[in-house]
Amino acid sequence: MTRRVLAATLVVCGLVHAAAAADINWAEVEKQATEFLSTYVQINTTNPPGNETAAAQFLADRFHQGGIDAEIFESQPGRGSVLARLKGAGGGRPVILLNHLDVVPANPDGWDVPPFSGTVRDGYVYGRGAMDCKGVGVIDTLALLLLKQHGLQLKRDVVFLATADEETGGKLGAGWMVANHFDRLEDAEFVLNEGGDIQVLPDGARAYAVAVSEKTPCWLRLTTTGAAGHGSAPEKETAVTRLVRALDRLHAYQPPLRVTPEVQAYYASLAPLQSGARRRQYKDLRAAVRDAGFRRKFLDDPHDAALVHDTITPTVLTASEKTNVIPRTASAELDCRLLPGEDPAAFVRTVETTIDDPAVRVGVLLNFPPSSSPTTTPVFAAIRRLAVREGVPIVPSVLTGFTDSHYFREKGIASYGFTPFALSEDEERREHGINERLSTANLRDGTRRLVELLQALNEDTHDGQAERAH
Repeated sequence: MTRRVLAATLVVCGLVHAAAAADINWAEVEKQATEFLSTYVQINTTNPPGNETAAAQFLADRFHQGGIDAEIFESQPGRGSVLARLKGAGGGRPVILLNHLDVVPANPDGWDVPPFSGTVRDGYVYGRGAMDCKGVGVIDTLALLLLKQHGLQLKRDVVFLATADEETGGKLGAGWMVANHFDRLEDAEFVLNEGGDIQVLPDGARAYAVAVSEKTPCWLRLTTTGAAGHGSAPEKETAVTRLVRALDRLHAYQPPLRVTPEVQAYYASLAPLQSGARRRQYKDLRAAVRDAGFRRKFLDDPHDAALVHDTITPTVLTASEKTNVIPRTASAELDCRLLPGEDPAAFVRTVETTIDDPAVRVGVLLNFPPSSSPTTTPVFAAIRRLAVREGVPIVPSVLTGFTDSHYFREKGIASYGFTPFALSEDEERREHGINERLSTANLRDGTRRLVELLQALNEDTHDGQAERAH
């Protein structure tokens, strides 16, 4: 009996071929994945404008070469997403591997290499999108191709979905696919997306951080108007001075501190990794933040502070194009993120009350309902088994940012942020920043862990159906 026939027989019998991942030549996978990501990064999908169809075609070609059908869907000319499906043996609902094709802009100033060069150096692939999110797309693609190549048929279908437009809200990508082609996705039980990883702490300890919830974006635009004129003879009040005063009032505003159940669970899960008083404080964060000394130190960390407050961050300012011209209008865009359970309408009213100027109009640019996924599903249990195998804890986390997961949660599909890369704080800081990079070791081990995770999930198809029905 050949290895391929043996593997297929074990799956049909309801057994997982545990040695399958070990049978793969992972050194060769690392080499292939490195070339794959290097080439992929060179396809410039900066959003705006996106131009993701070229990247979608690149991935579709990889699937076709590996014997897997793939389709491209365009929401607008050039704004493509790609969908592929590896059929399972039956007995379980599909899992979607979700990633996105677009990347944020990259100013080459400060980079050691051109940001779209895909340079491979010292064991890393450099380039915009290496981490967010083209590295994820690479391991998602390779997982399907390896399962196909080695005849490792699972019970569940595995659906690959790489979408356009995530970096500006996903309306032309995941949102458009859910709205217009949900018939291709609605049978899925779970989504695995970006957002979590294997955190490598400064002391070398590790934790599997799985995002089960996200803060909700409530992006706002403030607009003011006033008399236009010459800069040498200003009115007492202009559109610009009104805008500056409004921003100053928002900067001085302190949103209430609130520890949500999701955030409480996150820090309680991190408690065993702490030492001394911090272990006790993390175990019950709600009680700990009542202490002024702890609260002050805790809030000094921007990430920690963002998990217990709504945040208001001015980002885009627009006024005059000339130094000596007083503009008629001035505007500011605010990146606001709300804690789970926050009422967006009430938040906007708070912003208006804080500004206290009827001449400043507040408009909503982007908002969607808060969402979360339970930790009692088979996919979470499968991730836990991988963590136990590596001897590290699993931590249900809350993202300060947002991903496309909410589109699927709103349709009743449990969605989790977890990419099996082991990342230090330094590596994570490079995301959206200068010298973004991903190690070739993470490409290798991330692909291996993803294959193992899909196999582990194969054991829980019956329980997964029962959980969904319940």
